[in-house]
Amino acid sequence: MSGARREWRIGLAGLGTVGGGLLTFLAEHPKFAPVGAAARVTGVCARSRSRPRKASIAGLSWFDDPVALARSEDNDIFVELIGGSDGPAKAAVRAALAIGKPVVTANKALIAEHGAELAMLAESTGAALLFEAAVMGGAPAVKMLREAMVGDTVVSVAGILNGTCNYILTEMEASGRDFADVLAEAQRLGYAEADPIMDIGGFDAAHKITILAALAFGRAPTWAAAVVEGIEAIEPLDIRLARDLGYRIKLIAAARRAGQTVSVRVHPALTALAHPLAQTGGVLNALFIESERIGRIFVQGPGAGAGPTAAAVAADIADAMTGAVRPVFQKAAVSLEALTSIDPGQAVIKAYLRLMVRDVPGVIAAVSEALAESQVSIDSFLQKPVEDAGVVPIVLTTHAVAETVMAEAVRRMAALPVLLAPPRLIRIALV
Repeated sequence: MSGARREWRIGLAGLGTVGGGLLTFLAEHPKFAPVGAAARVTGVCARSRSRPRKASIAGLSWFDDPVALARSEDNDIFVELIGGSDGPAKAAVRAALAIGKPVVTANKALIAEHGAELAMLAESTGAALLFEAAVMGGAPAVKMLREAMVGDTVVSVAGILNGTCNYILTEMEASGRDFADVLAEAQRLGYAEADPIMDIGGFDAAHKITILAALAFGRAPTWAAAVVEGIEAIEPLDIRLARDLGYRIKLIAAARRAGQTVSVRVHPALTALAHPLAQTGGVLNALFIESERIGRIFVQGPGAGAGPTAAAVAADIADAMTGAVRPVFQKAAVSLEALTSIDPGQAVIKAYLRLMVRDVPGVIAAVSEALAESQVSIDSFLQKPVEDAGVVPIVLTTHAVAETVMAEAVRRMAALPVLLAPPRLIRIALV
């Protein structure tokens, strides 16, 4: 049936950066050669009909309600680019899936928070639910896990999944400026939103790693299982000291299987300068996939932007046009189990610790004793010259230890009278 069809009609909800990019892409490349058919946008929906746009919507049917567009018999595939985990986006996707219509979306929040529910609906009606553009823009991270890795057992996925944070950290290192200054620049350049908390707080990356973890391990996406820390507290001093130790600070999103549990985390991490993730700069994204048979695979590419993301959406449209339908998260939705977080007592970390201490005798001995009492072993130690009168930055890295043990060590050090500020802990990447 799909092979005989010469044209597929697209209902497009959301005409922002990606939606406009998709309109332009399909106007310039309507024919999908491998599929043997063309895709054409026939109906659109957005917040404002009169807003100026680069791509013309003249001659397209306008819908004020995305749910009505999703249900319309005048389109064969529904593309949701509205955004947001609930509200109109979720309602419209549900409406399309309920009548068996294929859905393509770039909405990572929707899939991370409601993916299991939507997968159940899609599989009950035989509709495709595709979301390549939800993670890493134009880089095929989702397809790698959803299709290429099905014959293997994935052990871990880890990488840089937020271009805004990567840009900010790259610029802080290059210029020596503080976080607030570089964030303001990112907002002026359009790399960061006016309200940037989803990016800088780590939540955008957490949505993405939640999706990748579900695909990698055949589980239901479980947003609540992610442990999330953003980059707001990163200071130029930490970036300089990390560099002196041979590291670069990156926001790392990682998911690792440990028996029947999975660790899903987003946090700043020291990454060795020679590591490919440390060399991924600016707004680029990068991902490592490690599996039992294939080993390690590295994927790098633009994580956002009209062109790359629209191309990823178009790739999903082409898949929908073939009529191929597979389980959304590797297993039938009815059998998906939620991700079970690893116990902090079983989680192992290595850490960078920066201490601002009084310039008095016995400081190093006091710090070493506090660590020894907590059974934390020092890997490397760095003492910098006095910066302010009577204040000395001391930096050390630790060997691997249980997360609960590290937390106890930090509490012991925080109680030392020689400390002038709480200890600063940044994890060392285990990728």
